[in-house]
Amino acid sequence: MSSSLLKAVTSYIEAQGGGQGLFPTQISSVNIMRSFQRRLPLQQIYRPSICVVIQGAKQILIGEEMVQYGAMECLTIGMELPATGRIVEAGPDSPYMGVTIEFDLAIMRDVLENLETPPTLPPDSGRCVFVSKVDGPLADCVLRIIRMNEAPQAIPILYPSVMREICYWLLSSPHGGKLCRLVLPETNTARISRAIHLIRTDLARMLRVEQLAEAARMSLSSFHQHFKALTSMTPLQFQKQLRLIEARRLMVTENASVTEAAYQVGYESASQFSREYSRMFGAPPKRDAMTKQRLYSQYINRKAQNAYSS
Repeated sequence: MSSSLLKAVTSYIEAQGGGQGLFPTQISSVNIMRSFQRRLPLQQIYRPSICVVIQGAKQILIGEEMVQYGAMECLTIGMELPATGRIVEAGPDSPYMGVTIEFDLAIMRDVLENLETPPTLPPDSGRCVFVSKVDGPLADCVLRIIRMNEAPQAIPILYPSVMREICYWLLSSPHGGKLCRLVLPETNTARISRAIHLIRTDLARMLRVEQLAEAARMSLSSFHQHFKALTSMTPLQFQKQLRLIEARRLMVTENASVTEAAYQVGYESASQFSREYSRMFGAPPKRDAMTKQRLYSQYINRKAQNAYSS
C-alpha cells in the first residue's frame, strides 16, 4: 500500500508541475506536501485533522512535548492548537511526502452516534494528539482520496463517504476514546474548544480569563488546569501565539504592513509586536513575511491551476 500511495501522490504532484512545497487538491480540506530537504521549524495553527507521512519523517512541538512520526504513520490532532512542525527526514532521492486531511466534525459526530460499541473515554485530561500506523483500511481511504482528484466531479458524492470511513477507523482504534472527546458536548476537551473558538472569533479583543471560563462552563481554577493540560499554555500565552500567527498570515496573504497587522490583531505598540514576533518566528516581521510570500505565491499559482483544470 505504501508504494501505491507514494506513486499516486508523486503522480499528482507531477501533474501540477512538479517541484516541492504545498500542493492544494481539488478537495479544500486536503493538501499534499513534498520537500527535497529537511525544513526549519514552522509555527502554525493545526486544525482537527490527520497528518499522514508517506515518505520521510516529521516532528511537531506542542508546548514542551515533541512528537515524531515517520513513513506510513499519521499524527491525529483532535482540537485546534498552535504548534511548531518541521521535516526531519528528506532528500533529493527520497523526498518527504505527506498528506493532511482535515476532519468533518459533523460526520465524525454522526459516526460516533451510530457505533454499536462506542469507544471507552479515557480520563478527560491531556491533549487529544496521538500517532498511529497508517495501514489496511485507513491507508486505502487515503489512497482513494488522492485518486479522487483524477475525477473532480465525483468528489462531492464520494468524499463524504470516505471521510465517514476515516472517522470510523479512527474512532474504532485504540485511540478512539481520545478522539471522541472532541465531539461529545460535555467533555473538558469540547469545553476548552469552545473557549478557543471565542479567542479566535476576535483576536484583537483582550478577553478576561473569567469570560473564557464562563464560555467553557467551568470554574476559574478548573478552566486554568484543563486549558494548560490540553494546550501546554496559559490562555494568555495561547492568545498571543494565535495573534502572531494571524499577523503573519495578514502580512503574507493580504500584504498588510507590519503596523497594520499589529493593530489588526490587537497590539497597541508596533515595537512590542516586532519584538514578540521576532522572538517567536526568529526573524523581524517584514523580512519573515517577504520570505513566506514567495512560498505563498507558489501555492496560489498551483491552486489557480487546479481551479482552471477542473
